[in-house]
Amino acid sequence: MKCLLCSSWSLQHICKDCQKENLEPSFYKRKIRGNIDVYSFYKYRDIEKLLHTKHTDLGFYIYSLLAKIAFGRFAENFSFEEDVASLGVDEHVKHGYSHTAILNKTLRSKHIRPRFNKISAKSKETYSGKSFQYRLLHPRKFEVQPFKEKYVILVDDIVTTGMTLTQAVEALEQEGKEVVFCLTLADAEKK
Repeated sequence: MKCLLCSSWSLQHICKDCQKENLEPSFYKRKIRGNIDVYSFYKYRDIEKLLHTKHTDLGFYIYSLLAKIAFGRFAENFSFEEDVASLGVDEHVKHGYSHTAILNKTLRSKHIRPRFNKISAKSKETYSGKSFQYRLLHPRKFEVQPFKEKYVILVDDIVTTGMTLTQAVEALEQEGKEVVFCLTLADAEKK
């Protein structure tokens, strides 16, 4: 097949050279609610074309590759005094897979225990392309299923306004859970 980025022949959807040159993760940080850190590995504009594959069959392979490069490396180096649950925000399946579940699964490590389908939105509102005002007026109404860990890493693919993560944090806090931080693949903040 041909590499999606450079069109050279490759055994993977993105060749090793392009992975090294274009997909080396960085670490971007912002806060939601004033006290919760959100760490992202890429700026949205830098991988936008790849992120748009999430609603296609190709998206499974692209998200798996990005998860391995960014989330996998992070998990290898993460330590905490207790086990931490990682939860993908709203891991419902579209197009045969859940992109947040792919990211979440890759976090499995000595200290991180991925838990699946533990936080889901009762409202099926989609925030894609919607304004901050729209998001305020149409809450996702997250529901939390029981799991044993007290500490949580929240996982999502993109952070835009932070509204989805904020609502998820609030739902978890109501259940006595403590969000250590949030991890996203890309930050869409315009700075």
